[in-house]
Amino acid sequence: MYHRWLDRWDARRGQRSNKIKQTTGLELRTDLAFPKAECAASLAEFNALAAAAVADSPSFYGVDTEAPVASWKDDWISFPSSVRTDTPENNTIHAKVTEARSSDHALIVLHHWNATSRNAQLARFFAWRGFTVVEMAMPYHLERHRPGSLHADYMLSPNLGRTIQSVRQAVLDGRQLVAFLQHRGYGTVSVLGISLGSWVAGLIAAHEAKVTKAALFLTAGSLADMVWTGSATRHIRASLDGQIALSELRRAWAPLDLERYAERLARPDLQIQILLAERDTVVLPALSESLVVELDRLGARSHVTKINCGHYSLTLPPYVIKAGISTAKFLNRKV
Repeated sequence: MYHRWLDRWDARRGQRSNKIKQTTGLELRTDLAFPKAECAASLAEFNALAAAAVADSPSFYGVDTEAPVASWKDDWISFPSSVRTDTPENNTIHAKVTEARSSDHALIVLHHWNATSRNAQLARFFAWRGFTVVEMAMPYHLERHRPGSLHADYMLSPNLGRTIQSVRQAVLDGRQLVAFLQHRGYGTVSVLGISLGSWVAGLIAAHEAKVTKAALFLTAGSLADMVWTGSATRHIRASLDGQIALSELRRAWAPLDLERYAERLARPDLQIQILLAERDTVVLPALSESLVVELDRLGARSHVTKINCGHYSLTLPPYVIKAGISTAKFLNRKV
């Protein structure tokens, strides 16, 4: 009885956010995804560029080795993004800092898709447990919101190239933030990502050797499969139906697929926590398990926490308490 109520609560919560999402149409925009490549005229050409990006992902997700010139005023860090877009507000990174006393361990938190505020309770909890929490706004969210948009439609959409650009921008922004925090004296920098933020956190961890711990909440490997099957992205599926097959979408969004970088995530000096919601209809548990199996096959140092709730009800007690405690223990575990 209780879990039926919980499932209905999750469904109602998801329906509220879905009301403002609209169907559009498939767009390639190769120039956004692969700025150094010539414009692709076909999906096959786009997919070839995507495969090349995966093959040379250290370059695709590469950043300058020096820390960015940033401003840290009061509890806010800000600096220019290395990716320039047509939305001026999106071109500056803003991160809210909740400092812990006498801590040299910083935790970068990457929020879920369409977040409208930061999670003050989460920040206070982890600061209380000894981590300086740095909540970074992902592209087209919070201070980086695109004027006139009802949700972060430029971050994840049927525009294949813009979606790749946005996720890549988030990864590069995160890597710049890691460098800045280490420059400011933090000996350890970890990442925590929630839902879409977990893909960004995973990609950062796969390509940033300075990150030694990554907590991935509500994650999976294939972003294409998540969009195709998830209840929060039905409008994107409807926009793509009849124009592209799932197999082609997987190829197009291969640079965003965490399973493509499983070997990088399985490096010996990286520990990963994967937190799954067993009643999730946004990121289906089978997709999450596929990533877990691949990481296990490669001998990754991964720790899996399964909670019997839905995608949105993870925010409710007792589930959020269990998630917080297990993650704090994971972050405190010796490397």
